[in-house]
Amino acid sequence: MVDIIRTQEGEYEVIKIIGEVDASSSIELDNAISEAVSGGGKKFLVDCTSLDYISSAGLGVFMSYIEEFKKQDIHLILFGLNKKVANVFEILGLDQLLNIEENKEEAQAKLG
Repeated sequence: MVDIIRTQEGEYEVIKIIGEVDASSSIELDNAISEAVSGGGKKFLVDCTSLDYISSAGLGVFMSYIEEFKKQDIHLILFGLNKKVANVFEILGLDQLLNIEENKEEAQAKLG
């Protein structure tokens, strides 16, 4: 089960993921990102400090947006991944394709 909370903080939007993103809940993550992007924003922080687990379906959501974000000059930075979740991103090489920072301050600094 997952809860996703979107909040506006200045020039960027924060998408906070709480719980587990699996095959059944990945659609909620996809919808949240899609709605955020369709709102016209260009800078997004994904708060993963309360993300306990992510399946391949959840990872696929992020993968599905990589090219679109490049084309539209959209910046999305994930932060606060626990060791277990970060390890999944690293094993699949997604840490090389997505912007991942240790904490919110580093993510904000990278957004400029």
